[in-house]
Amino acid sequence: MTKLVGPFGDTRDDGKVQLSFTLPVDWSEAADEAARQLAGKMGFRDVQVVEGRPIASGFSFFVIYATTTQAVDVDGIVAPSAGAHAMSMEQIDALVHERVGRKVRVAGACIGTDAHTVGIDAILNMKGYKGDYGLERYHEFETHNLGSQVAVEELVRFTKERRIDALLASQAVTQKGSDIRNFTALSELLEAENVRDNVVLICGGPRVTNLLAGELGYDAGFGRGTLPSQVAAFIAVTLAERLRQGRPHW
Repeated sequence: MTKLVGPFGDTRDDGKVQLSFTLPVDWSEAADEAARQLAGKMGFRDVQVVEGRPIASGFSFFVIYATTTQAVDVDGIVAPSAGAHAMSMEQIDALVHERVGRKVRVAGACIGTDAHTVGIDAILNMKGYKGDYGLERYHEFETHNLGSQVAVEELVRFTKERRIDALLASQAVTQKGSDIRNFTALSELLEAENVRDNVVLICGGPRVTNLLAGELGYDAGFGRGTLPSQVAAFIAVTLAERLRQGRPHW
């Protein structure tokens, strides 16, 4: 059965939305009107400019309230989560000990010129995130946090030298698709070096989804609010299953 849902603000199904954007013009009442007309050309109705102000010479910022008639069938959308395995740190360590038989070698880094380490640190550092311990705390993981601004060539070199089992690439900066380019470059270089099948390849960042990760050639993608145990469980379960299937590995 089709289940169509649309946005609402005050009343269910009223179609109310809020959007914001910048225009390269000095602010004026005419600029407000330009923003209103632009939103109308996007297909929105009942457009109101509730905020318009200058933000720099020749640039203005606008907040718009408007109405849309569009809806989406949520039951027809398939986007599986990579964080489906709910396991404790003790359960994950036990699984690795029993089914892998050695420590899992994990490496993570912020790639390219990205210097934002909050996300990768939350997953890898011992203290973890929201009371959920990071991978450094796991007895059955050997964890390497390579920090920020790591070139994909350096990360692949490290992967080969240390025979890394799971590789985590993080990107917070997304301007002009820089995250997509860097994620793609890493995946392609691993393929070119004939080591892609040797690693569980994971990407993460505020704009990352598991669906996007699959499109980029990754095994999983984790976005906002991810807990370290979700990443650890995915690594452990995936690696154990690959070994059970006799797939190529280090």
